[in-house]
Amino acid sequence: MTEAYSISDLAKEFAVTTRTIRFYEDKGLLKPKRDGQKRIYNAADKTRLKLILRGKRIGLSLDESFEIIQLYHQNPDSSAQLNKLLKAIQEQKQSIKKKKNALQDMENEINEVENKCLAALKALEKPTKQHLK
Repeated sequence: MTEAYSISDLAKEFAVTTRTIRFYEDKGLLKPKRDGQKRIYNAADKTRLKLILRGKRIGLSLDESFEIIQLYHQNPDSSAQLNKLLKAIQEQKQSIKKKKNALQDMENEINEVENKCLAALKALEKPTKQHLK
C-alpha cells in the first residue's frame, strides 16, 4: 500500500499552512493526486516538501530548490545534484558572511554614536551639578 497524506497531514507535520502547500503546488513543485476536491499526497510529495522547506531555511530560492529536486529525479545516483547543492550552499555562505560583516560595521557605528551621545549628556550634566553648589 502506498503512503498517502492529506494536505492537513503535511501542514501539521511540517508546521506550515495549507496555503503554503497549495502555493508550492501552484508553482509545480508538488503534484498531488485528486479525489474530487481532496488532494492526496504521496511519499515523494512529502520528501519534496521537506526538501523545499529545508532549501528555504538555508536561503535557497524556490527555483534553486526545484532545480536540485529535478536533478535527483533525472538521475538519483548523479553527482550533478550534489554539486548544484554545494554551489548554492557556498554562495549562501558568502552572502551570509557579507551580511554579517555589514551588520558588524553597523553595530560598531551604533556603538560609536551611542558613546558620543553619552559623553555629550555627561558634559551637559557637569555644569548643572557645579551650578547647584
